[in-house]
Amino acid sequence: MANIAMTPEQQSIHHPSGLTLFLRYMRRNKGLALGVLILLALTLFTVIGLVVVNPKHAYPLSAPLKLPPSLRYPLGTDFFGRNLLAAMVVGMWQTALIGLLAGGIGTLVGVLLGFTSAYFGGWVDSAIRTACQILTPIPVLLIQVVVAGSLDKRDVTIFTMALIVAMLAWMGPTLVIRAQVMTMKERQFVSVAKLSGMGDFSIIFKEILPNLLPFIAAAFVGQVFAAVFASFYLAVLGLGPLREPLLGNIIWAAQSQGAFFNGWWWWPLEPAFAMILILGALALVNMGLDELANPRIRRSE
Repeated sequence: MANIAMTPEQQSIHHPSGLTLFLRYMRRNKGLALGVLILLALTLFTVIGLVVVNPKHAYPLSAPLKLPPSLRYPLGTDFFGRNLLAAMVVGMWQTALIGLLAGGIGTLVGVLLGFTSAYFGGWVDSAIRTACQILTPIPVLLIQVVVAGSLDKRDVTIFTMALIVAMLAWMGPTLVIRAQVMTMKERQFVSVAKLSGMGDFSIIFKEILPNLLPFIAAAFVGQVFAAVFASFYLAVLGLGPLREPLLGNIIWAAQSQGAFFNGWWWWPLEPAFAMILILGALALVNMGLDELANPRIRRSE
């Protein structure tokens, strides 16, 4: 039978795109779909809020003090005269920025170190693996608290906090990517690429890296989760940029002023609920992507 050439449209029908496959997977994995929907809703809340609300009202002395939620102030105000709706909008944006920066830095460094360690081996692999083995048992929280506590509070900014959180965020992605590359570089398609004369970097970027994108995506979401959680507990301990309306800072300020004992229940509950939504959504997305990347735990169609 003669071969019949297929048009690009016909090929796309027979070979679904990566986005189509991901949407199909989301229909099967309800947890991943729920996590993505929550993140989209929080993103819309933040984006629309930054357009509608004046960010200056997220800072002290911009509104009457200690007002409960009302039509004028939907989320109320706090002891310092901040409109809590504006504070939540700005705080969620700042928290997301810390998470994305720290998670991105940690994942990028981890991917580079993991590839370098596994693919080239030798003393480089030994050095990177030894560094991970030494640093992994050390409590990351302890190091972050010590570093943040040693800084002058006036020097702590959103970007400083992101760097503090990102300091040891590369270890997890390094070990995950190293293990995957160690397995993948022994496969037949890599051997064929070497025999065809492809260089090391061409093999890494054209043959191995595309197959590791699900693992990298899962590692990135996991690091964003860890970074958001770290920024939250550092701020709750009073080690963040105190003037900024980070969600953790709002809770720390509410605790320091005895909000619950004074009947200002809305002040700490709102940022706490927002953090539960953010961390819960990131956890659902991370578990869904981990299942997508790991065939051994992937559900059948």
